[in-house]
Amino acid sequence: MSKVLRLGLPKGSLQESTLKLFKKAGYNITVGSRSYYPDFEDRDIQAMLIRAQEMAKYVHDGVLDAGLTGRDWILEQGADVKEVAELNYAKGGLRPVRWVIAVPNDSRIKKVKDLQGKRIATELVGYTNKYLKSQGVKAEVDFSWGATEVKPPYLADAIVELTETGSSLKANNLRIIETILESSTRFIANRKSWKDSWKRQKMENIVLLLKGALAAEEKVGLKMNVPEKSLKRVMSLLSSLHSPTISQLSDRGWFALEVVIDEKTVRDIIPRLKAVGAEGIIEYPLNKVIP
Repeated sequence: MSKVLRLGLPKGSLQESTLKLFKKAGYNITVGSRSYYPDFEDRDIQAMLIRAQEMAKYVHDGVLDAGLTGRDWILEQGADVKEVAELNYAKGGLRPVRWVIAVPNDSRIKKVKDLQGKRIATELVGYTNKYLKSQGVKAEVDFSWGATEVKPPYLADAIVELTETGSSLKANNLRIIETILESSTRFIANRKSWKDSWKRQKMENIVLLLKGALAAEEKVGLKMNVPEKSLKRVMSLLSSLHSPTISQLSDRGWFALEVVIDEKTVRDIIPRLKAVGAEGIIEYPLNKVIP
């Protein structure tokens, strides 16, 4: 009987970005509109869509061998799992998310100590209680089933909410008084499954490709032709980034250069490369960058 890795994929806000990342990593996944069981082209993987909030529990219990969820939900559930890798991506971009305490703009609450005896709404109840206790603050923390931003001031004095940019909080006339936790996506494994050599190798292979796909997100490749007389000047522009691959062209006195660089530098460096003699400059996207 062939072995199978039971993998949990996050359903909800992380679902779309996770599926895109897996596709870029080389995994073709088909998800039916009403199905919770994505179909992997890799038959060694049996996947299930589960809310990120519940993922760590199922991995901890061994229902799943591995899964992807936020560090926040691992801490919230107190799950004893193996954190195989940190994968810096979220719903809206490649950065960690923050759990913040927010209050109405006109609230008299200015700092954490001012929450003494107040009512707080959040989905992250367990961790919030632990944080307040560490600050010596007693407050009533209620579980929020959604639309947490609209709870203040009538249903709560403050909220603890997840944010990437803070724009949603501002739109609801809320201001942040404290960040209590930064969180990023983690690839986690059941500790018993991690000790299984086949499953461990399978997980390590998945992580390698996912990290390679993430590394490629902020980089591009550049190809160009450079006459010998311009080679030094072109190399002086590229040397502060990465060492390019250089090969001699059939045309005498010409070289082909290829380099991987940060995408954010491209708009500045291409005009400069052109100005010092590079020709036929081609920029192309990358699927994976494996160190």
